[in-house]
Amino acid sequence: MRAHYKFWPKRLPHAINLPATSLWDNLETSARRYPDKPALVFFGQVVSYAGLLQKAERLAACLHGLGVKKGDRVVLNMQNCPQLVIAHFAILRANAVVVPVNPMNRAEELKHYITDPDAKVAITTADLAAELARASDALDAKDRLSHLVVTHFTDAFDATVSGDNAPPAAWRDWLLTQHALPSLQGGQVLRWDDALGVTDAPPALAVGPADMALLPYTSGTTGLPKGCMHPHSSVMHNAVAAGLWGNGSAENVVLSVVPMFHITGMVSVMHTSIRGGATLIVMPRWDRDLAGRLISRWKVTHWTNIPTMVIDLLGSPNFASFDLTSLVYIGGGGAAMPQAVAQRLLEQYDLRYVEGYGLTETAAPSHSNPPDAPKQQCLGIPFMSTDARVVDPETLQEMAVGEQGEIVIHGPEVFQGYWKRPDATAAAFVEIDGKRFFRSGDLGRVDEDGYFFITDRLKRMINASGFKVWPAEVEALMYRHPAIQEACIISTRDSYRGESVKAVVVLRPSHQDLVTEQDIIDWCRDNMAVYKVPRVVQFASTLPKSGTGKVMWRHLQEAEG
Repeated sequence: MRAHYKFWPKRLPHAINLPATSLWDNLETSARRYPDKPALVFFGQVVSYAGLLQKAERLAACLHGLGVKKGDRVVLNMQNCPQLVIAHFAILRANAVVVPVNPMNRAEELKHYITDPDAKVAITTADLAAELARASDALDAKDRLSHLVVTHFTDAFDATVSGDNAPPAAWRDWLLTQHALPSLQGGQVLRWDDALGVTDAPPALAVGPADMALLPYTSGTTGLPKGCMHPHSSVMHNAVAAGLWGNGSAENVVLSVVPMFHITGMVSVMHTSIRGGATLIVMPRWDRDLAGRLISRWKVTHWTNIPTMVIDLLGSPNFASFDLTSLVYIGGGGAAMPQAVAQRLLEQYDLRYVEGYGLTETAAPSHSNPPDAPKQQCLGIPFMSTDARVVDPETLQEMAVGEQGEIVIHGPEVFQGYWKRPDATAAAFVEIDGKRFFRSGDLGRVDEDGYFFITDRLKRMINASGFKVWPAEVEALMYRHPAIQEACIISTRDSYRGESVKAVVVLRPSHQDLVTEQDIIDWCRDNMAVYKVPRVVQFASTLPKSGTGKVMWRHLQEAEG
């Protein structure tokens, strides 16, 4: 018996049996049980479970009419809004696979999310549609999108809303602007209302636990992002387990502000809530005062977040006017919660901040702190049905208590492998005691109670406010700049984000004195997601190289401190 079982919630089993159904069945069941209950609330506009089901079925019928077949991959590129949830479940209902894409990506990055999954249909919001169309148009004819479904934010809420539910003034132009729909070279652009106007029946549901449901992408130490193949069963496991772990019920009111294109927001918030019949209070992006008003107005009970959101909310000058007493569960991950902030939550609200740990490859949590016995700045214990260990990266022998090694994970939430990348898949798994373990690439230790702690990274990665930035991907994008001969990405300390991105750049001789550091930053902002953009660019005459010619990034990182 592993040490952490002493702290296991006594009300819960160590492992669970999963429903032999698809993720779509979770929505269908909740809609049958709670047809009139609010499923989604967006700036005061309520979508019932029956309404959500109907909209998803109509969009599924539309996708079927556009030629989407079982197993086809459909791109979903949106900020949090009701349309994201509708589209997500519609893709599943059409027997297809959701390819969630970070809406901060620019055209140069978006090309990969069209070509790698062989997607022919994408669903997006009007503020992002032109970027997606530009990415598609730049591809060879055989690789382009054939259909683009576009919605405006105002398709989901009343633009005249006021009071506690009103969007911040700074967001009004972004949310209310009626963007002209782009043209799609060789393809068709379809309005949201027209897509939901389809009254044909959707195709017969033909997917089950073993069929692929999600293809979220994750970057790594080399080049372009890789798709993680998740069947319905891996996501189902964490949706069921997270509901049990967090005392979930149909009475939960959940603040949905972590992005639902990201695995945590998608699984731990959206899928867990929809399966349980909970109500999702949807925020398109973070704003501390809006969050405080929504928690107060809708009596939010559960809030999954990243620690910087909590720090920001507590720092609001309007904080005293917010009523947070309805909260019974608060937690998250992506970065460690500062001990002083966790202590304030405990003393002021009797809330224990529950940190967890997981990766895109593990459908969000592989570890979580027991809600009744969390440790601060700790990953927690292996999640339900999960065997996780700390091993020597070379010998794969399990490390002793307190000793550092690589965290490896075996469980039903672990993905099947990387899309079209058998080499990367083979490298990501090892066999230990007859079980297939995923190599996390994170270094950690286990204490005497069986709780896991991160100590370092085996993989080269920067963590900026919970967003993972992979230097190899940023470098690959920067090499497209005509002035850049060489680039090396390292992390630099940031008092708010924890870490930020720094680029050490060698300019081509032809561009010396013609390009400034700010020019490089501006170009990056135009060509990559904002969280990847270097905050600092430093010009250098050369980069340190090894005897084999490899850039010695560690030397630059150590010099940075």
